[in-house]
Amino acid sequence: MAGRFAPRPTRTTVRGGEVAVPAGVPRQATAPARVRRWVPDGPLDLPLVLGPLRRGPADPTFRATRDGSVWRAARTPAGPGTLRVHGYGGEVRAEAWGPGAEWLLEQLPELLGAADEPDAFVPRHRVVALARHRRPGLRLTRTGLVLESLIPSVLEQKVTTDEAYRAWRLLVRRFGEPAPGPAGTGERPMWVMPAPRTWALIPSWEWHRAGVDDKRASTILRAVRVAARLEQAVGMPAVEARARLEVVPGIGPWTSAEVVQRSHGAADAVTVGDLHLPGIVGWALAGDRHADDAEMLRLLEPYAGQRHRAARLILLSGSGPARRAPKMPRVDIGLL
Repeated sequence: MAGRFAPRPTRTTVRGGEVAVPAGVPRQATAPARVRRWVPDGPLDLPLVLGPLRRGPADPTFRATRDGSVWRAARTPAGPGTLRVHGYGGEVRAEAWGPGAEWLLEQLPELLGAADEPDAFVPRHRVVALARHRRPGLRLTRTGLVLESLIPSVLEQKVTTDEAYRAWRLLVRRFGEPAPGPAGTGERPMWVMPAPRTWALIPSWEWHRAGVDDKRASTILRAVRVAARLEQAVGMPAVEARARLEVVPGIGPWTSAEVVQRSHGAADAVTVGDLHLPGIVGWALAGDRHADDAEMLRLLEPYAGQRHRAARLILLSGSGPARRAPKMPRVDIGLL
C-alpha cells in the first residue's frame, strides 16, 4: 500500500483552527477560481445555515475564517472541489476551485437554503417563537450529497462527539486528498474526504487507530460498496431516501435522519434515538427532562412537516435541562 495514500499529517497540520488563504503562495501556483454571485430572497446567516456540515472545530473539510467567509471542501459527482462563500451587502459571492468547482457553484442556491421554505413554519410555543425571531437568517441547507453526511454520521453512532470528530479528522487527513485551490496548501490545509473505493481499502488497523470499532467500520464499508445507489437517493423524497439508506445493515432511523437533514434539507426529519434531544425538547416545551422519543414526537406534533426545524430552533434557543448525570465516558480503542 506504500505510496497509495498521502503522508501522515504532522503535529503542525492537525491543530485545526481557521484556514486563511496562504499569503506566500504565488498566484500562478493556483488555478483561477470560478466565481458566482447570488442574491438571496431574504435574511441569510451563512455560519448558521452551513454550520450543520461542520464535524467539530478541527474538521478538515470545513472552515470559518475571521473575515466572515465559510470554506468547504467536498467530493462532488464531478470530482473534488473547494468552495468559499462570503456575504456582503445582501449579496453572496462564491469562489470555487478544482474539478468540482462548476458543480459546487451550480448547487450554491440550494446549499444556502433557496429550496427551503422558512415562511411555512408557524411557531406554537414561546421558546420556539423567540428563537426564530432571534435567528431570522436560519435556512436548511441542501448539499445534494449523501455519502459525505452518511460516513461521519455513522462514526457518531453510540460514541461521544469528541470521539467521532477525532475519527473523522484522522481518517480524512490520512486517506483524503488536499483540497483544490489555496485552501489545500499552507500550514493548515483543508482536505477532501476519500473516494468510496479509498474508504473500502482502508486497512482494519487504521480504523482501530482512529478509534472506530468493527461495527461502525463494517457499516461504512457496506455503504461505500453501494455508494452510487445511495447517492441516487438525492433525487428521491426524503422519506424514500431514508428507506433506501436503511436497507444497508447498520444504518437505522437515527443515522438516516441525520443524513437527509443535510443532503435533502428535510424539514420534517426529526432525529429519533438521540441520547440528549428528547430531554431537551421535553424540557423546552413541557418542562419534562425525562421525555423519551415517543413523548418528543408527541410534543412536536403541532409542527408536523417542520419538526426538524422546530427541534433545531429549540437547540438554538439554549433552553435545556441542567446536566445531572456524568458525561458519557470516552474510550479510545486505539490504545487497547
